Amino acid sequence: MADTTGNTSETVTPDDPKSGPRKSSWRYIGPGIVVAATGVGAGDLVATLIAGSNFGYTLLWAAVIGCLVKISLAEAAGRWHLSTGRTLFDGWASLGRWTTWFFAVYVVIWGFVYGAAAMSSSALPLQALFPDVMDLEWWGIACGLVGLVFVWFNKYSVFEKVMTVLVGVMFVVTVYLAIRVTPNLGEAFAGLLPVLPDEKDSILNTLGLIGGVGGTITLAAYGYWVNAKGWTNTGWMKVMRLDNRVAYITTGIFVVSMLFVGAELLHSANVAIASGDKGLIQLGDILEDEYGTATAKFFLIGFFATSFTSLIGVWHGVSLMFADFVARYANKGDGDATELRGDAVASGARERSWSFRVYLLWLTFPPMVLLFQGEPFRLVIIYGVLGAAFLPFLAGTLLWLLNSPRTPREWRSGAVSNTMLVIAGLLFLALCVKQIWDQPWSEFF
Repeated sequence: MADTTGNTSETVTPDDPKSGPRKSSWRYIGPGIVVAATGVGAGDLVATLIAGSNFGYTLLWAAVIGCLVKISLAEAAGRWHLSTGRTLFDGWASLGRWTTWFFAVYVVIWGFVYGAAAMSSSALPLQALFPDVMDLEWWGIACGLVGLVFVWFNKYSVFEKVMTVLVGVMFVVTVYLAIRVTPNLGEAFAGLLPVLPDEKDSILNTLGLIGGVGGTITLAAYGYWVNAKGWTNTGWMKVMRLDNRVAYITTGIFVVSMLFVGAELLHSANVAIASGDKGLIQLGDILEDEYGTATAKFFLIGFFATSFTSLIGVWHGVSLMFADFVARYANKGDGDATELRGDAVASGARERSWSFRVYLLWLTFPPMVLLFQGEPFRLVIIYGVLGAAFLPFLAGTLLWLLNSPRTPREWRSGAVSNTMLVIAGLLFLALCVKQIWDQPWSEFF
């Protein structure tokens, strides 16, 4: 196989379906770093901070379970790509036309609203670091344009290297803060016991924390990044599983570190912060009061790395998925077409396609309007409902695909994988129902 992705892995000819490295090794790690960086956004860190500030260490166990649930989903997506040689959207399309309609509506509306949210989130720490340079909206536009140009002109190998550097920044900042606040390790270990807080809606708050640990559609994008790395067959299965574990151990460290900060810095002082990205700006002010300007600025750099990795990760990963969706439509459902297999992603053809770039433009330019006008009410409700429905959709379809003849028998899900996928499906279905129930439908019509 030609090295089209820039990696130096031990590849052999495509004629051998089991080609891959002789053994799993840390030097192959890559897509897992990308999915961890993309999946953990500013909103995830704020949610964990608030959980720590409200409940101390009590829900530490829920954050750990959240990582285990997401490991199972990402592993299932990667296993589908490697065991079948087919992309995930090709698998979805085999389940019926309804999956195509769901994905088409989801990816258009979700991309429009998310684009504005990602640009705004990346802009907030920059405006805090450089308050007199320009307004928040223009910082957001600058972040969107930088992300567009970077993803447009670079192949996966460069993208992965940059993401790895930014993850390193995130890691150093979050671990430093966790150490700086001097966590109570005895209480932290006690927090690993599955205990619910003695407060109203504690079950729903706990489920929300479990479900909010790292990633939505980026979990589905993991299989595409696996292919983009050059892993296209079952010879890479052990490497993929190691890579996936690294992804969610990294995610777990981010989340646990921020829960420590919430528990020690906010809970002990009975300080509340706002939900959403602005909560991190508040945290920066609190850190400046407690530990000085240098620590606050260091935190804002980590905040920017967290937000910007999510931006460029979605710009790349979801654009890959959209390009695959268009390829399937263009081939009129011909599941045997070369364009619909993982090899097409590995070759870099997807990243050079017009559909990849059209979706990049969709993520970047139309959402800029929302930076100035605010998010339209009805669209935000639809966005929330579709977003809540995606993870139950992903868990359910992976359960279906990986227990059917579409997957070679030796790579179908076993008891552990099926149990985790069922748990994931039920968890996200419950959160989906709550999200739909909480929407202000009376004001929608």
